[in-house]
Amino acid sequence: MTVQRPDIWQEETGPFDIIGDVHGCAKELEKLLEKLGYELKSRGPRGRRTTHVQHPENRKVILVGDLVDRGPASMDVLRMAMCGEIDGTIRCVIGNHDDKFLRWLKGRDVRVTKSLQTTIDEAEKEKPKFLDDVRHYLEHLPSHLILDKGRLIVAHAGLPQKYHGIESRASRVFAMYGETTGQTDDLGLPIRRDWARNYRGDATVVHGHVAEKKVRHVNNVWCLDTGCVYGHKLTALRWPEAEIVQVRAKCDWFPHPRFS
Repeated sequence: MTVQRPDIWQEETGPFDIIGDVHGCAKELEKLLEKLGYELKSRGPRGRRTTHVQHPENRKVILVGDLVDRGPASMDVLRMAMCGEIDGTIRCVIGNHDDKFLRWLKGRDVRVTKSLQTTIDEAEKEKPKFLDDVRHYLEHLPSHLILDKGRLIVAHAGLPQKYHGIESRASRVFAMYGETTGQTDDLGLPIRRDWARNYRGDATVVHGHVAEKKVRHVNNVWCLDTGCVYGHKLTALRWPEAEIVQVRAKCDWFPHPRFS
């Protein structure tokens, strides 16, 4: 499947369903989409499943990135996202885990963590043609999407107003990783700067990346990563309704101290 790069400027006004970090939780993603009213047509066994997604009211799915790693079915999630890109029903921005997997696919020198190894194990069972398609797809994902005529910004780790509409190294790094203080907390995890606390932009910014048990909504900024892969929930924000829809994880796929 060959996918053209989606333009970061989208004139589409929605309605949209924006979904937080999936991390290979394909079954939970399917369940959430069905709860949102989407019709799913799947073919093939698990690990080779191709799923087409369509909504009777022409709603579209926006994924905040981190499609892969940690969960049980990253390849199924990728297949769904790639099919949706071709069908015009799903858009996605790149997450830091997607980018790391992309660098592995390209033969770059990357540190293979336990998270990444789950995706590599799946990928090594795939045909080279499919992995070439995945590489092409991930290479062309934008750092962020501008939707609803500028009223809505979607980026994996969020994005301050100064970077809206800017495709530069700085904006891309921020969109994937956010900003940290250089220090770690008592769990050894990086302490992140709370850029949303000072956000005053007119556009609503929706992101994931920072897993918390509850949806965070501060200063017109929404964080939708509610730790599905850690056994918690997969979350969607309906736009423009500003309604939260969630499903519970099937199990704790990848234990995390904050969700224990």
